[in-house]
Amino acid sequence: MNDASPLEPLRAIAAILDQLGLPWCLGGSLASSFFGEPRATRDIDLIVELSLADIESLARNVEPRFYVSREAMKEAVTARRSFNIIDTESGFKLDLFVRGDSAFDVSEFSRREVVLIDPGARISVPIKSAEDSILRKLLWFQEGGSVSDQQWRDITGILAAQAGKLDEQYLTLWARQLGFEPLLSRAVSDARE
Repeated sequence: MNDASPLEPLRAIAAILDQLGLPWCLGGSLASSFFGEPRATRDIDLIVELSLADIESLARNVEPRFYVSREAMKEAVTARRSFNIIDTESGFKLDLFVRGDSAFDVSEFSRREVVLIDPGARISVPIKSAEDSILRKLLWFQEGGSVSDQQWRDITGILAAQAGKLDEQYLTLWARQLGFEPLLSRAVSDARE
């Protein structure tokens, strides 16, 4: 179980979300690993458009392979937060973030693209853009007191790996609107070292 890959639980949950017609995308550490510096993780972060009317059908379809609390799902949908689904086969935890309604949440979700994340296994998934991965991690870094070395490594890893390919105007616009333009500048500088 310790050597399990996140790809199998990701493939399983992706099939369910797609079958139910629930728009979603991959985010978090797997997205930042795809665009930047790969790292091991036991969590899979997904952003999903989910309403109260979708809860029962999603819960029924993920069980029994995945454990989920319907009450936690309801709270997450109402508050626009996250809830966990646990893969009982691999032990992986999937954090499903209910898409928020802020301008950034909407922009981030609208820019997702389907990419081939594992050519050998032929797994393609919708994933948030490199720019949005940077911005979201900067937001989390700032909200967490600007102390997470792991978040900072993820941010600078994407900036370094994607140098010359990023939409710098988009990054600057949102960093300014979200209130962390100096933090973005620092990350860009650190990524060049």
